[in-house]
Amino acid sequence: MFSKSNMASFVTEVLASSGKLEKEDLAAKISKLSRKVEETKEEVCDMINKRYNEFLPSMQGAEVLMGQAEEVSKEIDVLKSCIETEVQQNLHTAVTEYAKLKQQLERNTTVIAMLRHLEEFHIAMEEFHKALLEKKYVIAAKQLEKARHSADSLKAWKGSDLPLLRALSSELTVQRENLIYHLGDEWKRMTVWKLPPSKGGKLHFIHATKDTGSVCPSILSEPTEMKSFLKTELQLTLGGTKEPGQSPPPLLSCVLQALTIQGELQHKIKLFSQVLLKYLLKPLITYPSLNVEVSEQQDEGTLISLQFAETPEEHSSPSQVYTKVLMVLKTLHTHLLDVSVGERKVSVILGDLVWQDMSHCIIHECLLYSIPTNSCQLEQYSAVIKETEEFEKSLKEMQYLRGDSTELLKYAQDVNCHFASKKCKDVIVAARKLMTSEMHNTVKITQDSKLSVPMLPNPGSGDIKGKQGAKKLEAPRLDNEKQLGARTLCLPVCRISESVQQLMELALHTLSEAVGNSSQCATQLFFTVRNIFQLFYDVVPTYHKENLLKFPHLAAIQHNNCMYIAHHLLTLGHQFSPHLPDPLSEGAATFVDLVPGFRKLGAHCFLAHLNVQRAEMLERLSTARNFSNLDDEDNYSAASKAVRQVIHQLKRLGTVWQDVLPVNIYCKAMGILLNTAISELIAKIMMLEDISTEDGEHLQILCQTIIEEGPPVFIPLPEENKNKKYQEEVPVYVKKWITFKELVIVLQANLQEIVDRWAEGKGPLALEFSSSDMKSLIRALFQNTERRAVALTKIK
Repeated sequence: MFSKSNMASFVTEVLASSGKLEKEDLAAKISKLSRKVEETKEEVCDMINKRYNEFLPSMQGAEVLMGQAEEVSKEIDVLKSCIETEVQQNLHTAVTEYAKLKQQLERNTTVIAMLRHLEEFHIAMEEFHKALLEKKYVIAAKQLEKARHSADSLKAWKGSDLPLLRALSSELTVQRENLIYHLGDEWKRMTVWKLPPSKGGKLHFIHATKDTGSVCPSILSEPTEMKSFLKTELQLTLGGTKEPGQSPPPLLSCVLQALTIQGELQHKIKLFSQVLLKYLLKPLITYPSLNVEVSEQQDEGTLISLQFAETPEEHSSPSQVYTKVLMVLKTLHTHLLDVSVGERKVSVILGDLVWQDMSHCIIHECLLYSIPTNSCQLEQYSAVIKETEEFEKSLKEMQYLRGDSTELLKYAQDVNCHFASKKCKDVIVAARKLMTSEMHNTVKITQDSKLSVPMLPNPGSGDIKGKQGAKKLEAPRLDNEKQLGARTLCLPVCRISESVQQLMELALHTLSEAVGNSSQCATQLFFTVRNIFQLFYDVVPTYHKENLLKFPHLAAIQHNNCMYIAHHLLTLGHQFSPHLPDPLSEGAATFVDLVPGFRKLGAHCFLAHLNVQRAEMLERLSTARNFSNLDDEDNYSAASKAVRQVIHQLKRLGTVWQDVLPVNIYCKAMGILLNTAISELIAKIMMLEDISTEDGEHLQILCQTIIEEGPPVFIPLPEENKNKKYQEEVPVYVKKWITFKELVIVLQANLQEIVDRWAEGKGPLALEFSSSDMKSLIRALFQNTERRAVALTKIK
């Protein structure tokens, strides 16, 4: 270790060289100085290492070394100045030598600067420990930052002593965690949470848990019942209450600022906000029976707790939610968060963390359910808009909310759109429920049946020009003008599903909601009604597909349902178009384009079921053994059974469709099925090559059975006396009916009678059969005789 006298003599020798210095003498002096610098560095590093790595107290020795380093630094500055002067005077002769000397001197200067940083680190750490013991957390945090800066400066130089730097970094880390622990401990004393029990039944106290950087998952898990939230409490103990306008308690401000300096405040407030949302704000928003209570407890601070209040409401009103949330946030602002850290307040940090989740919860748990369900309540919603505006204003005054954040107010002001969206959603849900309900519950549609159309305003009322225009459009009355009946365009009498009638009423009610509403809202509601019918078109045939093919009653009802909807779609747009805003009133409000699709859907559904019935009928007739060899008892029994089954099938269908299908559709459907049966029978008989007398008699009996029992299956109306008319019109609906009757006549006629009914191709028989078919039938019925040959020559 150098003494002060030795150091002074060394400097004196250097300064004594006046004028031109000798190069050899200067080099020797620099070499001597370098050795001293290295020795000083080793001693300082040894001291720092013992202090922060080996933990040996050497305060006094460190001070002596630091003084020694300062004196060496001064000598270096003087020598550096001399060298620069000498180099400039002798630049032309000693550039190389002096550059090397200067480089060596600069390295020594660097070492001295490193020693200064070590000194600054040591002083900062000593001040940190002193401030931490005195609970001067802001000073402690600042001193720790100074020490960190010194350590970072040392790391920036190459050739630094790595073991020493590791010791300094380790010390910094340990002391930073120590400070954060103390700050966290102070924070937990100020904000004591008492939370509902976990699944194990144990109450949680946040202040008693170890701060590991995250909240325990069991704490943030949702309680299963609303009443469990009643055990939630937040106690704010800040060493006395803070009145509005007063500065925050010194310890609170000190802790928050220290956390800010260390970059931990955001993390602390984030954890606090998570618990605040889970256990206070969201329960108060979600459950209308929960209320908040704030009480001042002597020497214990302020207590925020939840109370139970019985209420029949399923959802809180916006005013109730705003009141409860503001009570919590105002209490926190008054006693905890009204503290400035840097250029902003802590309430700003909390607001940024909770606002998005809180506003989302308010919208989906409160405002969504406050949207009116019908248009007449929309005007009353202005009160909710005003309450929302006041709520956001209060939050901005407490700096929880930034000036550009107005999510709640925007949602409330867009009530027309939300009303339309909610209405559309409810309508679609209700419509789908009706579509998937049972179809067999029916109502009878008569010519006097009318849907309850809501009262619509008269578009021409009070409009003189409109009345004059209406008068001009009136057509002149002609004396002999024929007038259409009042029921000309009415839907035929039939039965439809009760759910379809309700569906149409739902569509009418939805369109009436669009009347007098904004253009956007009206357009949304109008297209929702169109979507109802599109949904019916897609859902019902698929959802009821198996039943529509299996049950004739449902197939007929579905046919009527589609025709009923198509009938009303023709005029539905015209009914509402004059009362709707633009562009709907200009011709866009129409449903006519959907009419062909619904008619086709109804017809396709019923025809598909008719094909199923025809297939069953043909399958039954296929068991008749081609109606051949009926003189055999088994063959005749099989044929008779097949005919009886067909007649029974027709009777069953006639009964099922009675008073369901419109009369004309009923008669056409029954006619198609009966025509299928007799066409198959005619084809089978015409294919026979040999019909004995006994076979002919049996065939005639079977055919006569169909002729006698076929017409009685036409019973479209419940009143029997009214069905005779349609039974007499069987030939109109059964194309092969006359052909079938002629065939029966031929089966029991002789050759002359057949020739007479042919009448040279002009008789009734010639109208139903071709000459080749009749010749084949004659050959099958009669033996090959001269009379048959003569008869065949007359069939031309």
